[in-house]
Amino acid sequence: MLNTITAAAGRLLISEPFMLDPNFKRSVIMLTEYAESGAMGFILNHQSDYLLGDVLPDTSYSEIPVYIGGPVAANTLHFIHCVPDKIEGGIEICDGIFWGGDFETIKELVSSYQLKETEIKFFMGYSGWTPSQLDEELKENSWIIAEKCSATTIFNVSEENMWKEVVISPGSRYAHIANFPENPQLN
Repeated sequence: MLNTITAAAGRLLISEPFMLDPNFKRSVIMLTEYAESGAMGFILNHQSDYLLGDVLPDTSYSEIPVYIGGPVAANTLHFIHCVPDKIEGGIEICDGIFWGGDFETIKELVSSYQLKETEIKFFMGYSGWTPSQLDEELKENSWIIAEKCSATTIFNVSEENMWKEVVISPGSRYAHIANFPENPQLN
């Protein structure tokens, strides 16, 4: 196994550059759970074609994008945020980044334009792994683990640039793959 950083809630999974599964091509996933019972997280850089108003029609502010969190339970809505002072009840998954919280408060904040895209991300579905499934994928070098996550990266880096920027974060050992073409046959 190339990666020496262990998986844990709050860490980022970075797909290897030539992953064949279209659900995870050039993905950056924030792990929200990692336990013997399995793992769960959200793809941070695959924006869907939907805005929040499309999936929550009773919400007046519809300009916040909704991301594809993963292929599991695609009809569910999840969110992470960096504003615990505005949204109570979330679980801190890494420094200053929270998963979940009071949804009624979120709808009020969104409708009154008090939440910005740089403070919250919504996801349809999630990425999930059965017990030991992620560990096997890590042994196969399907994923690189980034030790640190930051609100700046998660909420401010464009989805087009996120994979490339995050793949460099574990150090020079992986920096060279940031420039691999998506399709090496076109090289």
